[in-house]
Amino acid sequence: MTKLSILALGVLASCSPPVRLSAQAGALNASTDTVPAGFGSLHRDDIALHFATDQLLLQILPLDERVIRLLATDTYRSLEQLLESQRPNITDAARRAGLAHPTLVLVMFFGQAPGARFSPDGVQLQSRGRLFRPVEIVPLSPTWNTLQLDQRQQAVAIYLYEDGVSWLEELSASYQSSPAVSWSRALQVLEQERARVRARAQSQPPPPNP
Repeated sequence: MTKLSILALGVLASCSPPVRLSAQAGALNASTDTVPAGFGSLHRDDIALHFATDQLLLQILPLDERVIRLLATDTYRSLEQLLESQRPNITDAARRAGLAHPTLVLVMFFGQAPGARFSPDGVQLQSRGRLFRPVEIVPLSPTWNTLQLDQRQQAVAIYLYEDGVSWLEELSASYQSSPAVSWSRALQVLEQERARVRARAQSQPPPPNP
């Protein structure tokens, strides 16, 4: 697990009260899945999209239920808890933007140099021939509104995009003028894990909820 992922997990823990696994992420994304939860084994770095500039590291993680339920149980639970804890803020943001079924993405900036500047609106997705820009942002870090990070400092937020981004197909992400990063490798990993999860679900009961 990378330094960026370890720090992000700490953010999730600090933002999330303990709750049971639920379909909250799926409800917020209006997505359904035939794969049962509790059998995934992937790590965040297996599917997150990463960018690096001279001053910043950037990580993009989809919060689509069909994606995150393929992550290891602890990671899946932490993301579900985060969504549950932020549900009022996400609902308000979606209402302001007029989005019935927003696409939710967790975005994290990590400072690599003192005074590193970041541009929240610069994170774009390209899916099904369309360019998606963030419509609303739900900050999770007090540093978010400063738009500046010291070295080793982080800023995390949940992004809301319009419905229509498909994490089950080829897509790409970009940040400002940085080259676009393809989702193709992560998509292959997800497809392979999906088959393994189905096999595990048939051969063993799911782990108990805490």
